[in-house]
Amino acid sequence: MIKSMTAYAVKEAEIGTMTVSCELRSVNHRYLDIIVKLPERLRFIEAPVRTVITETINRGKIECSLVCKQAKYQVGLCINHETVNALLAATQEIERLMPAPLSFSALEILAFPGVQQEAALDHDALYDDVIPLLRQALADFVSVREREGAQLKQLIEDRCQKIQAHSRAAALRMPQVLAAIRSKLKDRMVELVAQPDFDRLEQELVFLAQKLDVAEELDRLDTHVTEVLRVLAQPEPAGRRLDFLMQELNREANTLGSKSADKEMTQIAIELKVLIEQMREQVQNIE
Repeated sequence: MIKSMTAYAVKEAEIGTMTVSCELRSVNHRYLDIIVKLPERLRFIEAPVRTVITETINRGKIECSLVCKQAKYQVGLCINHETVNALLAATQEIERLMPAPLSFSALEILAFPGVQQEAALDHDALYDDVIPLLRQALADFVSVREREGAQLKQLIEDRCQKIQAHSRAAALRMPQVLAAIRSKLKDRMVELVAQPDFDRLEQELVFLAQKLDVAEELDRLDTHVTEVLRVLAQPEPAGRRLDFLMQELNREANTLGSKSADKEMTQIAIELKVLIEQMREQVQNIE
């Protein structure tokens, strides 16, 4: 199935006393590049997050952000008693050296760094809640990539049909091109030579026809287009193969343009290059 490499999805859930938000976004990339942004309390889950994403996504630059917000209704504070005792002991030691000790309140102690501490986290419970949240976000994320991929597939198929039409037009045009060249050379020879050597003219025309023959290029062009359509119908990721086929199509269009012998053939070659470039731009976003 054709999937786009650009997508965005976000999921949110209440986990314990926290609201956890999982945000996924991606852009095109040659390989799979995963960037994980986690708060300190979820740092332990980075490796499993990468594993889950790798199991689901094959290509693209993926940014996964997990954000935790403490619920407002949480009450109570967790005090670090060791820090408080150490702070009081240090305060008493300092007061003995002071001629006039100053009093201080419990609130001032509470504001001292390290006095308040977060309650111990249950890593197993967090894992059991956060990973399903990630999978839900990934499901939405993949759905977006699939919808955009279906649109890209349709755009590429439409251009393939236009390329095939131009290829047929070029094949039909070639006999007319050769006939026009033959007539032009014959008239020119009659003008310049009193006794034209028509046998020599025919030999030159045969040589010129071989030089301008684009049948092989048109055959390869049709073969590559057929392969593009086949790849688009396959279930596995197709971005890299399609990118290679775009290079091959462009090569044939360039050769066709270099062999153009009249304005119409040149225009056909230009139209082919435009269509191939449009496809190439779309292929850059396919997984």
